[in-house]
Amino acid sequence: MDRRLTPATDRVALRGSGIDRAATTKGQPLRVVGGIADLLRAPAGARDRQLLHGADVTLIEERDGWAFVQAAADGYCGWVMRRTLTDELPPITHRVTAPATHVYAAPDFKQRERGALSLGARLSVSGIEGRFARLSDGFFVPVQHIGDAPADDPAAVALSLLGTPYLWGGNSRVGIDCSGLAQAALLACGIACPGDSDLQRATFPSVANIRRNDLLFWPGHVALALDAATMVHATAWTMSVVTEDIAAAIARIDRAGEGPFLGGHRPLDHPAAFP
Repeated sequence: MDRRLTPATDRVALRGSGIDRAATTKGQPLRVVGGIADLLRAPAGARDRQLLHGADVTLIEERDGWAFVQAAADGYCGWVMRRTLTDELPPITHRVTAPATHVYAAPDFKQRERGALSLGARLSVSGIEGRFARLSDGFFVPVQHIGDAPADDPAAVALSLLGTPYLWGGNSRVGIDCSGLAQAALLACGIACPGDSDLQRATFPSVANIRRNDLLFWPGHVALALDAATMVHATAWTMSVVTEDIAAAIARIDRAGEGPFLGGHRPLDHPAAFP
């Protein structure tokens, strides 16, 4: 079983998963609050991925202030700090569609911000006050930065994150890695996508001719094609999100001993929940 997609700890399994453990649970639906929650492979362990504000999860086990959860969006499992989760689940109505936005205590951009949210954060909007959306928790975000319908071009979404610092396991404007960028771009367009590059490559069919929005793979790396000759990716080479010539990237990665190029795969129109 793939640890990342296995909804069980060494003690408790999600009921109906078919996994044999001493105890099972039907799970508790919870939601991420705050800007970003690290999804770890063990309590206080290494980061695998991140969950953004508004992400829905199923709680499987609590242990010493930590919660083992399965993410609703892609099935990824791991440990998050329990205090980053809430059982208040108002209907999700919008997502952040800008690369990032700020959260305010009042509908006034001159006030000091109370936090920040990244592209893809899920929101429950209860009303509009001028140029601000009032959230169900009483805070406000600019209406210019949110939307209630998916984008239509993953490549354009990825380009909006140009310059974002590279961060292993990152999923936000604060820091993002290659598979996080691919997933963010596809989810923003309402296309379901796994969280890691090997899972993405296994999910989407290979193609012979590269076109815009195809995913391009190397061992442990993924990029998004802008056209047949150029791509955008989050790379440790520059420690940022950049565009690059595909042929030049293939040669560079080969020289570094990190190849070979594994080809292109085309995301399928498998709808993901939006917002």
